[in-house]
Order: sequence, then structure tokens, then C-alpha cells
Amino acid sequence: MNHIVQELTDIINEFQEIRSRAIDWETKPAIDKWSKKEILGHLIDSAHINLQRFIRCTYEENFRLTYEQDAWVTAQRYQEADINDLIDLWTLLNKQIISVLKNYPLDRVDARCDNSKLEPNLQTVAWLANDYVEHSKHHLRQIGL
Repeated sequence: MNHIVQELTDIINEFQEIRSRAIDWETKPAIDKWSKKEILGHLIDSAHINLQRFIRCTYEENFRLTYEQDAWVTAQRYQEADINDLIDLWTLLNKQIISVLKNYPLDRVDARCDNSKLEPNLQTVAWLANDYVEHSKHHLRQIGL
């Protein structure tokens, strides 16, 4: 888990420079596509759901925890939100994920939860943590990080 913690720490540190970049947060590339602000909102939702997975896996196993990403982005109205608030929220959520993962019980790293919407798809905490980092990096590249 240490390499995941370090990688996420590095991502947060690099992300802090985003305020100094000239980024068009508002424009949607197409009517059915997210703006960069909405992509960041999606990453906030992902952080929320994964934080809950990590916490619950410390004492529970084989539960299902999913989310409807498009519906959540719409419901939370990220397009109208203040970008500095979104940047702060994403940062704080990821710092909390680091706090949880940094001290994760070794005997629970292989605990599983279901992250699928259809057929059961049980994944370990270690897999989920790695997938979370890769997912974050993918979308942060879309934003321009």
C-alpha cells in the first residue's frame, strides 16, 4: 500500500499547481460530454465512493458499493460550482484517502467488495486502491495535469 500512498501524495502535490494554469474549466467539448470542471467533479465523486469502500473493507467484506457517475455529476451541479472549492474538496478527500491507506490493516488488504453495477465483480482493497490512482491519473490528464 506504501507505493499507492506515495503515488497519490505525488499526484496531490502536482495538482496544487493547477490553480496557476490557464485552464478552460467551463467549455464542454460536446453537449453530452463533461467540461473539465465536471471531470473534476467526477473525480470528487470517485474519491467519495472509494473512501467509503476503503473504510468499509476494514470491517466488512463482499458488499456492493457503486454509483451512477453521470447522474451524480448532474445532481451535484459541478458545472455551476466554484472551481477553487472543487479543487479544495478534491485535495481534502484525497488527503483523507491517504490517511486511511497509510495505516491500512495488513490483514484487510485482501478484503473484497463489489464495485460492479451488473454482475458481481469482487475486487480486493489493493486492486481498488491501484485502480483509483490509475483512474485519477487518466482524468487528470484530460484536465491538463
